[in-house]
Amino acid sequence: MSLTLTKKYKASFILDTRGYDSPVETLVEKLEGLLKELGAEVQASKNLGRHDFVRVTEKGHTGDTYLEIEFSADPTVPSALHEKLRLDKTVKRILIESC
Repeated sequence: MSLTLTKKYKASFILDTRGYDSPVETLVEKLEGLLKELGAEVQASKNLGRHDFVRVTEKGHTGDTYLEIEFSADPTVPSALHEKLRLDKTVKRILIESC
């Protein structure tokens, strides 16, 4: 008998939209599709809009778009998501919390 354990997660993203011509919604759809591809079930996503950074690390880049996605998945999905997005230049930061 095999048990599949699913947990609820909230992923917070800072998206780097410099030089990105398409609407931000295309990035949201891309991230939701990636989560579904990894076996997650997306419950909700919320575009929090553009916010200024507390600590500016690059001169002239003072803020960007923040996004939250709530999903449920097995415990291996958060690390798989980090690995898939590791080299993606449109995702600046990822924070995944267990709810």
